[in-house]
Amino acid sequence: MSVKVLQTGLGKIITAIALVVILLVGGLGYFAWYNLFREVPTYYESAEEHFKYGSIGTENAEGIPYWIWLVLPRLFPEYLPGSGGYASLGLTWEEGKETPVGISKKTIGFPRQGITCAVCHSGTYRKKPEDKPVIVPAAPSNKFDSQSYLRFLTASAKDPRFTPDYILNAIAYNYDLSWIETQLYRYLIIPQTKKAILKQEQSYSWMDSRPNWGPGRIDPFNPVKFRTLSLPLDDTIGNSDMMSIWNQKQHQGFALHWDGLETSLTETVNTGAIGDGATRKSIDLPGLQRVEKYITELDPPKYPFEINQSLADKGKSIFDNNCASCHAFGGERTGTVIPINEIGTDRHRLDMWTKEAADAYNEYAEGYEYDFDELRKTDGYVSVSLDGLWLRAPYLHNGSVPYLKDLLEAPENRVSVFYRGYDVYEPEKVGFIAQGEEAKKYGFKYDTTIVGNSNQGHLYGIDLPKLDKSALIEYLKTL
Repeated sequence: MSVKVLQTGLGKIITAIALVVILLVGGLGYFAWYNLFREVPTYYESAEEHFKYGSIGTENAEGIPYWIWLVLPRLFPEYLPGSGGYASLGLTWEEGKETPVGISKKTIGFPRQGITCAVCHSGTYRKKPEDKPVIVPAAPSNKFDSQSYLRFLTASAKDPRFTPDYILNAIAYNYDLSWIETQLYRYLIIPQTKKAILKQEQSYSWMDSRPNWGPGRIDPFNPVKFRTLSLPLDDTIGNSDMMSIWNQKQHQGFALHWDGLETSLTETVNTGAIGDGATRKSIDLPGLQRVEKYITELDPPKYPFEINQSLADKGKSIFDNNCASCHAFGGERTGTVIPINEIGTDRHRLDMWTKEAADAYNEYAEGYEYDFDELRKTDGYVSVSLDGLWLRAPYLHNGSVPYLKDLLEAPENRVSVFYRGYDVYEPEKVGFIAQGEEAKKYGFKYDTTIVGNSNQGHLYGIDLPKLDKSALIEYLKTL
């Protein structure tokens, strides 16, 4: 055999081996991509459905594998505040829906859950305890306890029973995993989920040294400072009520967030997704554009109880003379920042946000197709418009006043201890029932003497005659 023939034969063998290696590597790469990273877009025809359930890009980095997430309440119920699984944390299911309002499901290799804007911005109310909750999109979430949700995930991951066998047995009741899926869950997905949850606990450990948030409240920007922007830990407290976000068509030009730290609605929507767990790359900009359009066009909800119209008509003139300059659309100060020394409410939320944080956030998305430029530091709280005010209880930025009726009283006459998170409505006082056995049973104890929970300040209207207060409250129900 000649050397040339031998070389030709060896070359063919090497080429064949290389081709096999390439095919194997390519096959393994495709297998990994398909089962771990392949993204399947989700789409909801309805803008409201998209707001409630559509992805905003939070599943990639911090989403939990859906089948694991689904079975955790059944496996570790002792770490929940009550019966009912995730409902005990204030999440609400609509009939026939796979996930509760505010929870997305998206396939990225495998099904993952994420959170949407609606988890903090959809509320419920009931006229009577036996009624089914009415879900109101873009309302403040009055029941969801996001802090207890995080702590439930951590407690579950720390439990020694959080093992592939224990979790796979539970998943089998809901879904028949294939042999390949089972191996991926056993050796990769379940162990990595446990690791990720425990890592997340470390990044939220600062919460343990501050007052609990409770349902319907959140510290929205300390997580951004410490986790997203990697700023040094401090001892600030940012606990504040979740806000209504409807009717943005009439809010154009208003300062945004309680302290007016933003002036751009688009930036506010996008930073909201980042705060919920989206990354620079995973953020779903088209999905968020749909959210922005939806909340811009959405009207505030109508008061669902009877209104004394003649009394409300009298209340309108009282509102115009005493409140309109700060709270009516077109008011001279509506949507602007009122200095803290004037308004006198609890200043902890204001002090939490710093110029250093604003500057760092403005640089966060440099080089991407979107950008942040309008974050800032202010010296007070925004004089908000009052559209849909009836469903925005408890009142003030930290949710420290349960009833609208109380807000027109001097601070020493306001309720000092109450329970929040119970969604049965009290139309006489204008707010959710916050006292009594049922409120205590289902609610979170709110003590205004705890740091960050003060109900002081906002003394406007406290000196009005009693009849004028009644008329004013009746008019505020109509907004």
